[in-house]
Amino acid sequence: MTVPPPPPPHTQPPAKACGTGAPDPSGSGTVVHSSTLLQGQRTLAIAHNGAVYRLQTTRQGKLILTK
Repeated sequence: MTVPPPPPPHTQPPAKACGTGAPDPSGSGTVVHSSTLLQGQRTLAIAHNGAVYRLQTTRQGKLILTK
């Protein structure tokens, strides 16, 4: 699978947080709901450092990230 390179970091819009724009209370960064990422799908391909990962949701509602 060929993945186009991402645009330069300064042109990427910031990730949306839980609708509030507030950082994660644990201090680990911004919270993004899985439903925002998956957009109604069960799987999502994520390109990271030249590799493609797959994020999928299970029937039990858990998330699995595989390379």
